[in-house]
Amino acid sequence: MTKTFQDCVILFGGSSEERLVSVASAQNIAAVIPEAVLWFWAKEGQVHEVSSSALAAHAEAFTKEFQPNSPVKASTLEAALEKNSEKTIIIALHGTEGEDGTLQKLLEGKKISFTGTGGVASENAFNKVLTKKIARDHGVSVAGEFVVNDLEPGTVKRLEDFLSEHKKIVLKPLANGSSVGLHIVSSSADLARAIPAIRQSGYLPYVSEPYVTGREITVGVREDKTHKLSALPCSEVRVLQGRNFDYQGKYLGSGVEELTPAPLSIEESLACQELALKIHRAMGCKGYSRTDMILTERGPVLLEINTLPGLSKASFIPQQLKVAGISLRDFFLEQINL
Repeated sequence: MTKTFQDCVILFGGSSEERLVSVASAQNIAAVIPEAVLWFWAKEGQVHEVSSSALAAHAEAFTKEFQPNSPVKASTLEAALEKNSEKTIIIALHGTEGEDGTLQKLLEGKKISFTGTGGVASENAFNKVLTKKIARDHGVSVAGEFVVNDLEPGTVKRLEDFLSEHKKIVLKPLANGSSVGLHIVSSSADLARAIPAIRQSGYLPYVSEPYVTGREITVGVREDKTHKLSALPCSEVRVLQGRNFDYQGKYLGSGVEELTPAPLSIEESLACQELALKIHRAMGCKGYSRTDMILTERGPVLLEINTLPGLSKASFIPQQLKVAGISLRDFFLEQINL
């Protein structure tokens, strides 16, 4: 039976560091799917059913918490799902519990349909080191790394040696997104500043990688109604000198330029799209994904794959769908019927 948007709930919010991004994604999705019910999953765990007008009226979503003005629908998400098990969940969550497989496994256990990748593949893709292992096993180019499980003197010394060897390194949480907790280190002074920040962040373990020089490219992959996979047009991120592609850059446009479609040669575009398709398949992703990579002189090198990439007006998947001539509404109509 073909599903319609009346059969759907857009679930957003959550308790992760990326809950503000989730609200912005939900605003954009709800604007093109007004028929769907809106559930806001509060940081404290309660679920509120909110109106589209209340969500649309929330300004500065990337920097200000959404405060629902509607009563609590259910004290927990599980309780809300028990009463609405026939609905399809359009997942507009990002980060930890929304993207690490926890929610997907809960929905699978209750036999509730949802958009995006399943539980096990979501969990694997959220782990940057496991993703890189699977990528290597499938012939996808990745940078070397080591995992920073603690910040004891021996580990700090290893980081100092790693920096000395590679001159410039990247430190990022093993399981997080939206560049939360990212540090780019090119000197001993940088490392000395990063270590206490990492210690206070609570995001350990971290991954340390050599900084890969090249053009930053991101490519979406879409599964259509016939289950055929295709890569969307490439996007390029250009960071102004002295800036990083951090949360402020991604969502507030601070110090970055985004180009969709990316100004690449046909050969470069195909190489980047092929990498995105290859890692999507290798990880067992479903529906859609977005893969970040660095295009070097020797070809693209994988950074990470996002199983629930941002869907706000400013996000890459909507940019790429627009260039491909696919509306966000038609895209989600496909997704709920997969």
